[in-house]
Amino acid sequence: MSDEEKALRGSEVDADADGTAQEVEAVLNEPEAAAVDELAEQRDKYLRVLAEFDNFRKRTAKEKAVMYDDGLVDAVTKFLPAIDNLRRALDSAGEDTGHPLYKGVDMIHSQLLKTLGELGVEEVPAVGEEFDPNRHFAVAHTEDSAHSENTITEELQKGYKYKDKILRHSMVKVAN
Repeated sequence: MSDEEKALRGSEVDADADGTAQEVEAVLNEPEAAAVDELAEQRDKYLRVLAEFDNFRKRTAKEKAVMYDDGLVDAVTKFLPAIDNLRRALDSAGEDTGHPLYKGVDMIHSQLLKTLGELGVEEVPAVGEEFDPNRHFAVAHTEDSAHSENTITEELQKGYKYKDKILRHSMVKVAN
């Protein structure tokens, strides 16, 4: 074999070696590319699970708040007749407000109203207000020139609300 043939053969081997080197490099880079794809897929799954958990946390917090409000409304509504009866007992005392029994009933009534206020329950304003069927329940009408039309002249039973929800409408008498 001549020098020329050897040189030609050497360049063929170098070309084969370069091609093989590129193939080897491509084979070696395959796992790295697969790992990068796998990492991107796992990251995407992680972000989806994280978003689902955040939505779950927000949804359960909202449901918990609604359940608390519903329970509070239910309990307070059951106490309203007792508060009405205490008010009637105080009103029936007339001028005998110095009696210890009157003072005791008044303290209980005041404490119940204070506790309701701390829970966020408020009385619905009535006398002197414009009649609103969303807050008031008209049970009587009166002809009264001293009041303008649709003005509440008398409150027969107090109404109560919690936040924006009416627990009980005020029973009122309205001027025509």
